[in-house]
Amino acid sequence: MKESIDDIYYAYFQDLYRFLLSLSHDHFTAEDLVQETFFRAHLRIEHYNGETIKSWLFSTAYHAYIDSYRKQKRMVIKEDSFFSKMFERKMPLLDTLVLKEDIDDVRNVLEHLPVKHKTAVLLHDFHGLSQREASEIMDVKPSHFKVLLFRGRQAVRNKRGLLDE
Repeated sequence: MKESIDDIYYAYFQDLYRFLLSLSHDHFTAEDLVQETFFRAHLRIEHYNGETIKSWLFSTAYHAYIDSYRKQKRMVIKEDSFFSKMFERKMPLLDTLVLKEDIDDVRNVLEHLPVKHKTAVLLHDFHGLSQREASEIMDVKPSHFKVLLFRGRQAVRNKRGLLDE
């Protein structure tokens, strides 16, 4: 690895935090899971097999989340404004209100998707990972990942369509 640990931490902290916050819906849980991710990565550095650092860290983060989720067996939503903060930009008030409504609609739809569908959509569509990288992170075959992504996107479209009626 050419990058120092500090460079890797600062380069990927925000992406991992947003991903884990999207899954856990809790600021403090996401922060804890980011720290757990880097701790696990440090402990398992010898298992790094040359894949991209980003996908290796996302895989570690996903597994840390799954372990945490299994312990809790429930999800608590505390930060309603997460997605609106993520996409904040200077734009006219009407456009801002329409974008906020769209983001809130997608966030509400994502809350009700099965975890695997939600994770597929978040990894690929929100965090820009390739289907191959995302399937490795989720530890599923690429063909199964495509199905999960398709079904997740389809559910988002269908549920958003119901909200528009």
